[in-house]
Amino acid sequence: MSLPLATEPLPLTPDADGTVRVGGTRVTLDTLVEAFHEGLTAEEMAQQYPSVALADIYAIIGYYLRRRNEVEAYLEERRLQAREVRELNEARTDPRGIRERLLARREH
Repeated sequence: MSLPLATEPLPLTPDADGTVRVGGTRVTLDTLVEAFHEGLTAEEMAQQYPSVALADIYAIIGYYLRRRNEVEAYLEERRLQAREVRELNEARTDPRGIRERLLARREH
């Protein structure tokens, strides 16, 4: 008996914004890599994100370990984009006094 050897497609898909999502779910590559860095096992990730198949989690961990530099570059780009969005939002709204304004709304 011979074992059929086949390459499985990678369960990663970029959405319209360029965010890489896992296996047709809303879970992002960023989320699973962060969980991996926090020391979660694939099984723990599967429990935490039940919409992602365990086999897909293992495939993504393998992908990350084989292409760490490229994935880290992608993640750094995402962090920079998030920082730019945060700074833009902060420039639009003065965060000083927000607590007082929210408490004043509650009283009315």
